[in-house]
Amino acid sequence: MPKYSIVVPFHNEEENVTTLYDRLKAVMEQVGDSFELVFVDDGSRDRTYRLLEEIAAVDSRVLVVKLRRNFGQTSALAAGFDHSQGEFILAMDGDLQHDPEEIPNFLAKLEEGYDVVSGWRVARVDSFVMRRIPSRAANWLMAKLSGVNIHDFGTTFKAYRREVIQNIPLYGEMHRFIPALASWYGATICEIPITIIEREHGKSHYGISRTFRVFFDLLTIRFLLKYMTRPLHFFGTIGALGMIAGAGMAVWLLLLKLVTSQNIMPLHGPLFVIAGVCILAGVQMMGIGLLGELQVRHFHTANHRAPYAIERILRLRSSEESLLQ
Repeated sequence: MPKYSIVVPFHNEEENVTTLYDRLKAVMEQVGDSFELVFVDDGSRDRTYRLLEEIAAVDSRVLVVKLRRNFGQTSALAAGFDHSQGEFILAMDGDLQHDPEEIPNFLAKLEEGYDVVSGWRVARVDSFVMRRIPSRAANWLMAKLSGVNIHDFGTTFKAYRREVIQNIPLYGEMHRFIPALASWYGATICEIPITIIEREHGKSHYGISRTFRVFFDLLTIRFLLKYMTRPLHFFGTIGALGMIAGAGMAVWLLLLKLVTSQNIMPLHGPLFVIAGVCILAGVQMMGIGLLGELQVRHFHTANHRAPYAIERILRLRSSEESLLQ
């Protein structure tokens, strides 16, 4: 079993595949411990998979996971994590913007005892208005909402202990929030500065639309961190307040009717309707909370369901493994 697993998702990166493999292999061989390279083809339409196939045919330390279609970066990373075997797992992008020479810095921090080591893009090379300003705002909000004091949640360049990353379910676009989710499990987290290299080949697959989606994910993460195992506390509180407010208005209208014999509907019709809506909405919120509790129970008892579908997996057997067969 290898000590280190390097997980790299690829999507239409034919110009970068071979170069990144050569650089990763050189760096990891200098590290000295056993390692594997887990390359995930996330539904590429160019020659990316063909090149990965050729690499796996000559190097038994390379595992290639081909997804049936483009599931997105989070699902591609989840596929790589699920099929990696290393004690320590490092993830990075496949576009050569992450420098493999910095990998030993991450591994050193893991050896010190940290559970998660996150990269910090101190000097970014992308658009200031379209990427850097929204990213800084999102990272600031994420740090405040999650209580994890790091500067950069968004970069893929991170390292994890195996037992930590395996406890975190990944779906949607949650990969950027792994440190926040890991903190819920009590993981120790640190941050190291990384250098971002300007892309030489291909084009970025991410635009301003992804930045907007991040802000919606922030709300999800805040809810997950505080109410993931007790949704009734959130929805039930809102529901109870609604029912109390509606019942209070209804009781007041009833007393007004009994004491003054007023015709309630002509004089206080809107208030009567509001009371009814508050009570009904409160009951509905309580019901949503109870359904959420059932979902939590199902989550902790059901079988793990992967957010991706694999077409094939390639790994060249080493000569030692072949002799044992």
